[in-house]
Amino acid sequence: MNKEKKIKIHIKNNHWAAGSFPTDAEGEENFTITKEHLDEALKDHPEIKDKLEIFVDWDEENFEKSMSNSDILLAWNFPTKNLKKISPNLKWIHIVSAGVEHLLPLDWMFDDLVLTNSSGVHAKKAGEYGLMAILMLQNHITKIVTNQKNKEFISLFSNPIAGKTVVVVGTGSLGSSMAKHINLLGANVIGVNKKGKKVEGCNEVITVEKIDNVLPNADFLYLAVPETPDTKNLISKERLDMLKPNCGIVNVGRQSVMDYEVLSKKLHNNKIAGAILDVFTHEPLDKSSKLWNTPNLIITPHVSSDDNGDYVRLTLNIFIKNLKLFIEKKNLINQIDKKLGY
Repeated sequence: MNKEKKIKIHIKNNHWAAGSFPTDAEGEENFTITKEHLDEALKDHPEIKDKLEIFVDWDEENFEKSMSNSDILLAWNFPTKNLKKISPNLKWIHIVSAGVEHLLPLDWMFDDLVLTNSSGVHAKKAGEYGLMAILMLQNHITKIVTNQKNKEFISLFSNPIAGKTVVVVGTGSLGSSMAKHINLLGANVIGVNKKGKKVEGCNEVITVEKIDNVLPNADFLYLAVPETPDTKNLISKERLDMLKPNCGIVNVGRQSVMDYEVLSKKLHNNKIAGAILDVFTHEPLDKSSKLWNTPNLIITPHVSSDDNGDYVRLTLNIFIKNLKLFIEKKNLINQIDKKLGY
């Protein structure tokens, strides 16, 4: 009697590299998935563990050889060319981040291949970061930091956030988590999403097509959308011009959503009160970037949703949930729509 064939999982970790993921040694330590991590995640599921064969790899050292008989790929990036030929048994890929824009367009996906992401597992951290960022802007911290650099001791007074209008573009796990926090403090939260679907924490939700109606009223603009063909340059120069000079901006989504060059000019000319940016097209941000010297701007190194020391555990939590569904031949959660790109 033949033994039941085990399900093979190929785990692809990346050594850190500028412009890739992770971007530094600290990131590599925080994001690397080891056999021990997976064993810990599976300790309460011995019935699953016995069905698995696990291969942990780095970069593309053993990619083609191992993927030739792998059923599942757990990774951030991977070679997509001839993937079907290289991995004839591949049925499911789980991405260890929420964003999958680095894999677009998804025309490399073959029939019956399922792609999932880790959206939602880092919402708690992202919500707290978002609350912090909005309150920093409300309390003029971006200006205060600029004044500190210039050795200027200037009193900048502020009021509680209650009654201020926060426009949240992108009401997925990251945006909605922040909205819940800031709503409790009495802010008027307007959500913006593709379908105008109601979201907890938002006083009102509109579709993206109606965004021009609310931008002039925004005290704060909070961007939490992924990079897709529809979101590129969503906050263009024309839309930045619609904002009040005392509006503050936070971006935890992707740089491509907003024109950073125009934003920088507006900050220099006091046409925008302040900004906090956590995402950049090239990371680490180039030392030659004009953003470093832009006044009333705080740069954070893409840390808005990455739990220190807990990223892997949280990612594996959702992976194991999906693994159970995969074994039971049920639909997986967090599936990426091939046409929409998220």
